[in-house]
Amino acid sequence: MDQTVEKPQVQFSEGAMAEIRRYLSHYPAERQKSAILPILHIAQAEFGGWVSPEAMDKVAEILNIQPIEVYEVATFYTMFNLKPVGKHVLEVCRTGPCMLRGSDQLIEHLENRLGCKVGETSADGNFTLKTVECLASCGTGPMLQVREQFYEDLDPARADQMLEDLKALTVRKPWEENY
Repeated sequence: MDQTVEKPQVQFSEGAMAEIRRYLSHYPAERQKSAILPILHIAQAEFGGWVSPEAMDKVAEILNIQPIEVYEVATFYTMFNLKPVGKHVLEVCRTGPCMLRGSDQLIEHLENRLGCKVGETSADGNFTLKTVECLASCGTGPMLQVREQFYEDLDPARADQMLEDLKALTVRKPWEENY
């Protein structure tokens, strides 16, 4: 009796594949593995904000490398989410300068407001709360990052407004129209 389990396959959209081909064009054929970081970013954006084992396998296939090589990179960098996340990932700086300016209180406020702890996703699926190391905005803490956007000098009122603004935001992928 055959006990083989088929893994679900993932496919990139045409827009994502065009973006991948654009990155690959920057490298000679024997160095295309160097595009692993941007392709992992594309995979994360394409497949719901996280990089599944199946997505990593697809990246390995595209780059013609072993899946373990992709897993090594994806698990090394904290910018890649290895489990499903909310629509918006709130990355709160937790290092010294931000802590001195109130990041602990900001985290506590966000946990209470979102109904989830650091490392978890809100029940409505809108927000995942994470802590990160220095985001190089030490003079404007407490602060957090959502994608490439910084939210600085946050107090509870500003944090609440940010959450409301993010709930109303339509998130697009860079290769989609009207980005």
